[in-house]
Amino acid sequence: MPRLHSSPSELHWRSLALLNVFRFLCLIALLGSVSWLSRKPAISAEEWPFFLQLLGAYICIALVFAVGIARRLPAFHVQLGIQVLADVVFIVGIMHLMGGIKSGLGILLLPYLAAAGLISRGRMTLFHAAVASIAVLGEQMWQFLVGRASSDEFLVPALLCAACFAVAWLAHRLARYAAESERLAEQRGIDLANLAQLNERILQDVSDGVLVVDRNGVIRQINDQAVRLTGVQPGPNASLPSVLSGLAEALSAWREDPQQLSPLLQAASRKTLRPRFVRLAASSDQEVLVYLEDMDRLRREAQQLKLAALGRLTANLAHEIRNPLGAISHAAQLLREESSADPLQARLTQIINENAARLERMVRDVLELNRRDRVQMSEIRIASWLPSFLEEVRQAEDISIPVAMVCPDEAVIRFDPGHLHQVLWNLLRNGWRYCSKEPGSLSMRVSTRDGRWRLDVVNDGPPVPADAQSQLFEPFFTTESKGTGLGLYIAREICAANAALLEYLPPDEGGACFRIVFGRYDGQKV
Repeated sequence: MPRLHSSPSELHWRSLALLNVFRFLCLIALLGSVSWLSRKPAISAEEWPFFLQLLGAYICIALVFAVGIARRLPAFHVQLGIQVLADVVFIVGIMHLMGGIKSGLGILLLPYLAAAGLISRGRMTLFHAAVASIAVLGEQMWQFLVGRASSDEFLVPALLCAACFAVAWLAHRLARYAAESERLAEQRGIDLANLAQLNERILQDVSDGVLVVDRNGVIRQINDQAVRLTGVQPGPNASLPSVLSGLAEALSAWREDPQQLSPLLQAASRKTLRPRFVRLAASSDQEVLVYLEDMDRLRREAQQLKLAALGRLTANLAHEIRNPLGAISHAAQLLREESSADPLQARLTQIINENAARLERMVRDVLELNRRDRVQMSEIRIASWLPSFLEEVRQAEDISIPVAMVCPDEAVIRFDPGHLHQVLWNLLRNGWRYCSKEPGSLSMRVSTRDGRWRLDVVNDGPPVPADAQSQLFEPFFTTESKGTGLGLYIAREICAANAALLEYLPPDEGGACFRIVFGRYDGQKV
């Protein structure tokens, strides 16, 4: 709530302008009542010129007040004090010309004092009442001294003075109450704004897709996860049937029978979704909150729960397998050296070595999977980190073409550097294996959306078949005879441990794209 010792608000100046308008209206009413409405002259002919002079001076002062208010000069509290003093002088002067307290014009002091008290928010109200009381008592004393009033007539001025203080005190209390109410309303507004921001942040960070749909099927609100799951970006006031017809049909069926189980939906993003509907008001069907659960994610979570129970056993088995596996590999190498003259034995020992190497890779991947929780996240500036990484990958994997890279200079993420190195190496190696090996067939693109940086690894090879996309990140799933089926699964687990998301997207122009969506990072540690 603005106070007078600080910079006054526009509301203060607007209230002062309204008081000046009230002043002009009172002048017009007073002049009309004295000139035309009174049955007998209220002012004698000798005092009429003084009345006109006083009235003209007051009008000129009111015009000066209007100019001062428009230019905001002088200061607000100075203008208010001068205006109250001018009002008291004018009203008491008119009282004097019309016979003193008997004229009844002293009552005009009360609305001016009340208005001044409310405008000043309770400050100086008692001082203004004291000034008015002194002026009224001074005028009555003058009337007594010149013989126009007796000593018995001081009761009415005293009551008027008491009324001035009562009105001033009441204005003071009302002003304090208004100030407290305004402060409370301002605080409530801040709380509501903070709550709205909190709700928006929760809505955007929730793992499920969320939509708010009114009774006419218009999408009032949608979060980023719903856009990602459905694969569509509805415009403002978009209709649900026009963008998600299957979901609209499920919502219509739920409105008719809320107890009915909603069917699974196949979104344009090739994700399987399960809708869940909740009314925003228990007794109203105006707006419905729609949750979209990613069934692929739920299956992955169930898979992770199953694998977690076998994690310790798998690690122990991997350690136990490594010892005899090393002995087998060593024995096969010795047999190969002794049987170099026999092609059949050489072929058999080669098969032993190849399968032992495959088992060794699988054991290594399993051990790496159990180390995914050892995360040491740090700030990584991708624009300066990627070039050296790409050069290292090209040399190690014998990539003969340059890897196209698009990355803004301001791209900064928080990720474990070793983990990022491992994930991107795996994605680039897979992309190089399937791409056409032509310039531009393998690229990396960094972009941002909704405060999250995204890194795409794109190749022009054949897209992943639709029936295999749901199993793409499952452990031990591979389309190659010599693959372990753990590369993409480990990559997704590592991204999840670093608060990121790895997903597959079929680009519109063809090929395959693996996207890493990094967690929010604004330069502060989270």
